[in-house]
Amino acid sequence: MGMITLDTRVIERAVRLALEEDIGFGDITTNSIVPQEAPGQGLLVTKEPGVVAGLDVAEMAFRLVDPKLEITKKINEGEHVAAGQVIMEVHGSARSILTAERVALNFLQRMSGIATRTAKFVELVRYYNAKIVDTRKTTPGLRALEKYAVVVGGGRNHRFGLFDAVLIKDNHIEIAGGVKKAIMAARHQIPHTMRVEVEVETLEMIDEALEVKADIIMLDNMTPELMREAVEKIAGRALIEASGGVTEETIIDIAKTGVDYISIGALTHSIRSLDISLDIQAK
Repeated sequence: MGMITLDTRVIERAVRLALEEDIGFGDITTNSIVPQEAPGQGLLVTKEPGVVAGLDVAEMAFRLVDPKLEITKKINEGEHVAAGQVIMEVHGSARSILTAERVALNFLQRMSGIATRTAKFVELVRYYNAKIVDTRKTTPGLRALEKYAVVVGGGRNHRFGLFDAVLIKDNHIEIAGGVKKAIMAARHQIPHTMRVEVEVETLEMIDEALEVKADIIMLDNMTPELMREAVEKIAGRALIEASGGVTEETIIDIAKTGVDYISIGALTHSIRSLDISLDIQAK
C-alpha cells in the first residue's frame, strides 16, 4: 500500500466537532475525580484482529484536548494487528487522556472497522479482475474519513460526491425518458474530460447505453448469470461495475463474471467498529 494521507484540515474539522459534542462545557466526571496535575499513561489496545485506520485522527483528538500530551504510534497505518496489541501510547495529564478518550476511540474504531471489512472483501476477490469500490452511503459529515479508511483497507474510491462524476441512475432515466436521452443530455452539459456512468437493470438498457458510448455501465442488482451475459454483450466497450446487495457470500460469484468493479455500500453504511480500548495507568 502506498502512502495515503488525509488533509489535516479535514481531520481537524471533524475532530473539533466531535470534541465539542462530547465535552460541551467540560468533563464533569473526570474533573471532579482526577487531580489537575495527576500524570497518566494511556495504552490503546486492540481487542480483536483487524486492519487499523485513523491513527492520525485519534492523535488529533488527544492533541486538541491537550497539546502537551506525548503520543507514540506503535504500529503503521493500515497494519494488520492481532488481539491484545498496543497500537498507541499517550503520556501526560491523566485528565486530558480521559477527556479525549471516547472521541479518539470512536474515530479509530469506526475507521478501523471500515478498513477491516474492506480488506476482507479485497482478499476474497484477490484472484479475479474485479476491484472493490465504496459508495456515497457514508455517515453525513464523515465521508472523507470513511472513504480514506476504505483505501487503507485496500479498496478504491468511487466518486466522492455529486460534483465529481456523472452517474445516471434509474430515477434520472425515468425523468429523462430513457437511457439514451439521459446520456446525451449529460454529454451536452459536462466537460469532455468527464466520464459518464449509467445504471442498467436489463440487457436492453445495455444496448442503449452502448449505442451512445457510455464509459461505465453499472449492473444493478443483477444475478450472476445475467451479469455474465452482460459482460459478454459489453465485450470491453465500456468498464463494468456490479452493484446491489453484495455480501461476503455472493462476491466471488460476482467477481467470476468478469466485471471490472464491485461497489459495496456496506463498507461504510453498516459497519461494525473494530474493538479497541484505552487502558490508563496512574504514574
